[in-house]
Amino acid sequence: MIRGMAFLLLFQALGELISRGLDWPVPGNVLGMGMLLAALGFKLVKVDWIEEAGNLLLDNMALFFVPAGVGVMVYTDLIAREWLPITVATIVSTF
Repeated sequence: MIRGMAFLLLFQALGELISRGLDWPVPGNVLGMGMLLAALGFKLVKVDWIEEAGNLLLDNMALFFVPAGVGVMVYTDLIAREWLPITVATIVSTF
């Protein structure tokens, strides 16, 4: 599992370095996961190496949404005032 976490963090760090170094508007973690996907596709990284770490993160994914939920609760007054633009943006961006 340590090797899997190390690979995940390595690709995330590489993505951050590229994103910040080249001043790209794409988030570094997205670049890193794209590079990981490419490495998996070209068989440079084996799925077995990262599977256990990935499953651990997926099993605990609900914990990653707690800060977002708290953020929504903190800004209820703003959401109440701006509900129409938020709703329209959510619906339009879904399509």
